[in-house]
Amino acid sequence: MRAQLFAADNAFFFSADKVQVKYEMLRAHALGESSARRAAEEHGYSRAAFYLVTAAFEARGMLGLLDERPGRRGPIKLTPEIMEFLRSAQGELSGVRLAAEVAERFGVSLHRRTVERLRRP
Repeated sequence: MRAQLFAADNAFFFSADKVQVKYEMLRAHALGESSARRAAEEHGYSRAAFYLVTAAFEARGMLGLLDERPGRRGPIKLTPEIMEFLRSAQGELSGVRLAAEVAERFGVSLHRRTVERLRRP
């Protein structure tokens, strides 16, 4: 990162604070201090990332500058009914076969590894 605000002698600006870096990148562009390309480059982002950060900021304000939370993105497919079905299934059935039966019976697509992990003792 080459932005002067984040130079080593400046105690207020912390280059590891991604929210602050993104905000200062947007501010530099909004004040006309630099083009989108230059602001992104100086703050360690690509031009494409600059536009993604801009859109997120316009949509959500400061919350848009936060990185997405880690972890699961969608709904959990394993309902109590599906879990009970898998636990009570015959032990010799493969994960592939059980996943196919879940798809037929419940209309939910599961990966064979998900089924196998659930059935582990």
